[in-house]
Amino acid sequence: MRAALALLPLLASPAAAQTIAPLVEARLRHEHADQDGLPEKANAVTTRIRAGVQVSEGRWSALAEAQGNLAVVSDDYDGLSSVATRRPLIADPQNVALYRAQLQYRSAPVTITVGRQRIALDDERFVGAIAFRNNAQTFDAVRAEVTPLAGLKADLSYVWSVRTIWGIDGAGARQQAVSGGNVLANLAWTSPVGALTGFAYLVDQDEVAVQGYRLASQTYGVRLAGSQPIGRAKLSYQASWARQSSWHRNPNDYRADYWLADVALDLNGPRLGAGYEVLGADRGVALTSFQTPLATAFKFQGWADKFLTTPPDGVRDLYASAGWGWTTIGALQAVSVGATYHRFESDRMVRRYGGEIDLLAQAKLGRTTASLRYAAYDADRLFTDTSKFWLQLDWTL
Repeated sequence: MRAALALLPLLASPAAAQTIAPLVEARLRHEHADQDGLPEKANAVTTRIRAGVQVSEGRWSALAEAQGNLAVVSDDYDGLSSVATRRPLIADPQNVALYRAQLQYRSAPVTITVGRQRIALDDERFVGAIAFRNNAQTFDAVRAEVTPLAGLKADLSYVWSVRTIWGIDGAGARQQAVSGGNVLANLAWTSPVGALTGFAYLVDQDEVAVQGYRLASQTYGVRLAGSQPIGRAKLSYQASWARQSSWHRNPNDYRADYWLADVALDLNGPRLGAGYEVLGADRGVALTSFQTPLATAFKFQGWADKFLTTPPDGVRDLYASAGWGWTTIGALQAVSVGATYHRFESDRMVRRYGGEIDLLAQAKLGRTTASLRYAAYDADRLFTDTSKFWLQLDWTL
């Protein structure tokens, strides 16, 4: 990261610079959360601004970007407390920090990036940028993306610090950053039926305050993702399997499996989908089930965020979705509405955790994207009934 910052002035000098591109984006969001058992509701009205610059010269570029997340209304939400006592947690604490600072070399066969950067692999189930949260997640890392042959790509990263969504005031189990020697690797081949990827993710956790090293794990697996036209329609599909076990200083000795099968049909307007995802359990002890601490977990198992940490007995998620999309409606572009229903059960025994409905409406107008989300979790044997609502505007230069 320091190397990237040090080289910015050199690339920006008149003798060297070819292109200087500003980076500006803004977000305004209202998030509401209501949870049974807590006496107050949470309401967070926040605004996030990112600003920076990217300087490029030939195959080299350097980038620096800062971000600030400020509360327009701050009295009615808690963005950091480890225990929710009066109102639900909304994981967007106020924060002003360096978001990215990287140096990159890019050519046809290889791209190397050093410094604080975004890393999002495949569908972000195991490694992601958590773009939905205002502070997002970045990695202090060196990353090499190599394409030795057409259709074949190797992606290898060494990460020494994970910059979390908890911001500069993060502490305890919710650290500002989690250090460790993480290795993220996958090898993808573009086949006629889709992208076939083999991956290995070695997650190190050197902060004892973060679950006492119990999130350190090694995960190995395969994934197939592709699509096929069916007349004017398109069928998309995913299938994945992985095995996870303890690694490094993790005091737990466990093994757990992950499974995913997912299909979606786009009928040039109407959209239907269904899937089954399993995060397995070993012996029913906390943190001996399949964990994904570096994932963009908000994208999976419902927006009520009940399964960010997999329960001791694991979780099985059977889900179905339906929606409709339009290319344009008047001045609006990329308009879509949709609903997804989740049925959650444990992995080790037939026991229901509950059900959830997620609703989404989204549209784009010029450089602004507006989205409206609603999630309602109906508890059966785990957690408590929870509903959440979001209204969000995103603008990008």
